[in-house]
Amino acid sequence: MQGESGGGVGGGSIDMIVIMQPSATEQQVEHVKQLIKEMGLSPHPIVGTELTVVAVVGDDRKKDRDAMEQAPGVDRVMRVLQPYKMAARAAQPERTIVRLNDLCSVGGDQVAVIAGPCSVENEAQIMDAARKVKAAGANALRGGAFKPRTNPYSFQGLGEDGLKMLAAARDETGLAVVTEVLTPSEVDLVSSYADCLQIGTRNAQNFKLLEACGRQPKPVMFKRGMAMTVDEFLQAAEYILANGNPNVILCERGIRTFEKYVRNTLPLAVVPELHHRSHLPVVVDPSQGTGHARLVPDMCRAAVACGADGLLIEVHPDPEHAMTDGAQSLTPEALETTIASLRRVAAAVDRTCG
Repeated sequence: MQGESGGGVGGGSIDMIVIMQPSATEQQVEHVKQLIKEMGLSPHPIVGTELTVVAVVGDDRKKDRDAMEQAPGVDRVMRVLQPYKMAARAAQPERTIVRLNDLCSVGGDQVAVIAGPCSVENEAQIMDAARKVKAAGANALRGGAFKPRTNPYSFQGLGEDGLKMLAAARDETGLAVVTEVLTPSEVDLVSSYADCLQIGTRNAQNFKLLEACGRQPKPVMFKRGMAMTVDEFLQAAEYILANGNPNVILCERGIRTFEKYVRNTLPLAVVPELHHRSHLPVVVDPSQGTGHARLVPDMCRAAVACGADGLLIEVHPDPEHAMTDGAQSLTPEALETTIASLRRVAAAVDRTCG
């Protein structure tokens, strides 16, 4: 999916969409946009591979939406009832595919594997990890240069030096880089190095950060907050979409419950539910979702079976000496074995993996 970039929706809400016919021309889309502007509303085109829809922003309760159906190239006009408008399936009949680079897209028939250490610790560690996850079959590299930590005395990451190391790993391996951004002021910096910006669970309702990520062009992997409902998750994703960035990947990373045998509870039923409600691709993080490396391979296989578009897996060359999250990190050898089994599961549900 591609959307027109720009200043977002200016605080308005999308209450209807104009669905163009598959054969609609650019001139017909421009004519519809002009009609919408004449009504005192704002058009926001969303261009798919087969058709275009135009989201209508503003208070249209007193407008005659039926007249819009008379315009050449218009198939139908629909109201969007969900509190999240642009993320809703009604706004984008086709499933969105988000391209990170030439080697990795999220969505479609292939299940992407994004693997690497929780934190970038030094150049040797991240280069070793990148080479090994690629050899194991991963499509992209994850690694934290900025780390939000519960304990203020814990390792906070290497900052821009870590970003430079990730970029060097990409230059050698070709793997797309996915890394977290923590504050609006750091968005441009992280975007200049990364192929995909990650918004973590602690920032899932940091709306200024969401807006800032929506105003830059790189894809955004948006993790569900640890205490977020599905509706809250999609409404928060709307902040990114509404500010001009259509390339949003939803990530389920587990939620906080009363259970003690896992770090977080990984509710895999959310994957088909999100696909039912939204056109955005859905990635699962079984490392954060369980907190235990022994559980990660099985939850990876379950995630693929229930429709996940990708997996975010923590992998460290030496988990016993990892500076962060060693307990939930796979070894490169375990990743290779896991991906081999994922390919069999993916084939059973008519997809490919890695």
